[in-house]
Amino acid sequence: MAGKKKSFPLRIDPALYETLEHWAADELRSVNAHIEFLLRESAKKAGRLKGNVKNKDRDN
Repeated sequence: MAGKKKSFPLRIDPALYETLEHWAADELRSVNAHIEFLLRESAKKAGRLKGNVKNKDRDN
């Protein structure tokens, strides 16, 4: 069974959400999964991702 995830409300500009929605569809992800993917990649690039954080998304 997959581990629990932290949920929280996110307020986002509608135009940005629409952009993310199209981008996620292009990558065959949900918007939620794509936002998590983008945040994870950004944290890795910044050297801020610590520990063994599993990535169940495809890395394209």
